[in-house]
Amino acid sequence: MSNQIFPLITPNLQVCVIGKSGVEIAKYFGVSPSPLEASDAAIFEVSAIDGISPADVEKWNTARELYIPSLIVITDLSNGEIDFDDMSAIAGKLLDPVLTPYLVLHDDSGNPTALIDLNSLKISDYSTGEREERESDSEHKVLVFEFRKEYLEALEEFGPTGFIDALNFPAIPFIESNNLGSFEIATLLNTLPSSR
Repeated sequence: MSNQIFPLITPNLQVCVIGKSGVEIAKYFGVSPSPLEASDAAIFEVSAIDGISPADVEKWNTARELYIPSLIVITDLSNGEIDFDDMSAIAGKLLDPVLTPYLVLHDDSGNPTALIDLNSLKISDYSTGEREERESDSEHKVLVFEFRKEYLEALEEFGPTGFIDALNFPAIPFIESNNLGSFEIATLLNTLPSSR
């Protein structure tokens, strides 16, 4: 088991962060917000409370025209009203179909505290605010079997560079209070080449 905080984003990566908490998300990850047209990547925040604004949908369409790799970060998940799966489905209807490389696991109180990687089946446990990676239990493997199958099929459609080529769009949950999703978001952004 290893304790890790998220890796630093590639220093020259130009990232446009779009959404109601865009400034806070950019600050959290230590990226200087960049105009969409000059970006290597775009983060689109989709709030589980507020959804996504029509103006942000327009920006999404612009990012598609420019083939800018785009990541959907789903926030405001701790209120329990709408969960990550529901919000991913909504984002997939409003924007484009999304990939969900991780599913959220909840503690006994119903709070989102961990992610299970549908590729490796490893768990990233954020219950302490730190990231602790461990193997999943056999019951987890059974629970995510169908989700994993769908994910791997969707991933195969665009190949291993689908995200870099701006052809598939991962949706990742993010909760700042316990850092849930931070490592996964930073790791994904670091797969992108910087144009600078």
